Amino acid sequence: MKSLVICTSIHHQNTSRIASAIAEVLQAQINKPNEVHNEDLSSYDIIGFGSGIYRWKVHKALLDFADNLPNMQQKSVFIFSTSGAPDGSKYHKELKDRLTKKNCKIVGEFNCRGWDTFGPLKIIGGLNKNKPNKDDIEKAKRFAQSLKI
Repeated sequence: MKSLVICTSIHHQNTSRIASAIAEVLQAQINKPNEVHNEDLSSYDIIGFGSGIYRWKVHKALLDFADNLPNMQQKSVFIFSTSGAPDGSKYHKELKDRLTKKNCKIVGEFNCRGWDTFGPLKIIGGLNKNKPNKDDIEKAKRFAQSLKI
């Protein structure tokens, strides 16, 4: 199964650590959105879209990338994220809607807590320091294993 992980991870590299765990299991290549060319996407069996959650949204670079996708002809995709808040997967909706409009087949979602120092949280050292941790990485690997076709 040929796999690609497209990931945006900005502040503390929380999401890139999850992307690496998923990519290890899927033997996937990891790229930033600006490193991926639409014409290459058809060669992958499954594509992951990952981002930190910023102000209750997936990063703009990933949303813009999704907007510019061609018709994906029921390509299997998954979404993953890290967030300061519990159950950050509820913030996947906007990306899910954009991927669905491009005819993607969403086969799974994953979210875990990540170190968050946004705004006033910086003053107190942030939330979820040392997250994602070993347990989160293992959960991400189990999630990836569940995606194997």
